[in-house]
Amino acid sequence: MILNIPLAWLQLSQQKARFLVALAGIAFVAVLMFMQIGFQDALYASATKLHKNLQGDLFIISAQYKSLTSNQSFPRWRLYQALGVDGVESVSPLYMQFAKLKNPVSGLKFPLYVIGFDPVKSVFNSPDVQQNYKLLQNPRIVLFDRASRPEFGAITQDFEQGKNVNIEIFSYAALVGYKVKVGGLFSLGPSFGVDGNLIVSSSAFLRIFQDRSVQNIDIGLIQLKPDADPKKVLATLSASLPKDVMVVTRKDFITFEKNYWTLRTPIGFVFNLMVIMGFVVGVIVVYQILYSNISTHLAEYATLKAMGFKNKYLLSVVFQQALILASLGYIPGFAISIALYDVAKNATQLPVSMSSDKAAIVLISAITMCLTSGFLSTNKLRKVDPADIF
Repeated sequence: MILNIPLAWLQLSQQKARFLVALAGIAFVAVLMFMQIGFQDALYASATKLHKNLQGDLFIISAQYKSLTSNQSFPRWRLYQALGVDGVESVSPLYMQFAKLKNPVSGLKFPLYVIGFDPVKSVFNSPDVQQNYKLLQNPRIVLFDRASRPEFGAITQDFEQGKNVNIEIFSYAALVGYKVKVGGLFSLGPSFGVDGNLIVSSSAFLRIFQDRSVQNIDIGLIQLKPDADPKKVLATLSASLPKDVMVVTRKDFITFEKNYWTLRTPIGFVFNLMVIMGFVVGVIVVYQILYSNISTHLAEYATLKAMGFKNKYLLSVVFQQALILASLGYIPGFAISIALYDVAKNATQLPVSMSSDKAAIVLISAITMCLTSGFLSTNKLRKVDPADIF
């Protein structure tokens, strides 16, 4: 009986204009949810992209660590202490700080995230960096993020055309910039906190930020020996190192970053609130549609009840209508969202893309939303008395 669709379909399609408006409303709600979830996912993906691209089995961070873009340095000596632990093969320091890049054409300065490391070996998984990191041994050579936002100028285009690209980097405290040459490109991309990235050697980093000490680093990368037990080494490091630092796995490192954006920033709260509001708006929209449809066909429902049909059957018709609306409204919402994702990705340079996970989450949410509305709208139907109607 629950799969007996025709009556539910005939009632919905009887008034085609209302039916199309109803589908448009559900499609709008689906698009709203897709966009909120898409940007939320882009927030997490862009904020943790660097974490995923760093070479390391374990990571040392400050005990005061909040996020990648907040300055929480710790003494470099902690790396040497970690190197003395059994199972640790090598350690590498990473320096990170915001600077300003001067647009070569307009002369305007825009915030840029500068990442410095010792170029005796690459600490990035990126093939572009692994291919060009030795160029950084010259402190006047840098690698520029080709996925940076366009306000930095045509740096990528000029470099790809074989031109010499010279840029000037300013620390926030400096009046005079540090002039460098772009020696290569890599792809990391912006995030909600970063517009572009620059990779430099540690010596170049300290020339850009003259107030920084070589002894204060932001992240320590730990490579373990092939036969080492990561859990055991992690426990030993956590017990032996002073409490001003923490040793974390890559998974925990990524979780720190996600929790910061989710729980400690307004934008994370806003995204979660908007997803919930989208669901609530959807419930209200579908409720109005189903309630109006029940009211329009109340006499027919009363007739069926007088003929001996139980409430269970009548309620199943309403729930079938809810499933039809959810399914048919989801399809155009999905198609429109794919197009809007492409527009958003091109406009923001953020990793906004459709995935099977997003498609499934919104579909399940749409079905749940419609079934919830169906349940709320059936109160009048359960109480209908044929004697009152006729």
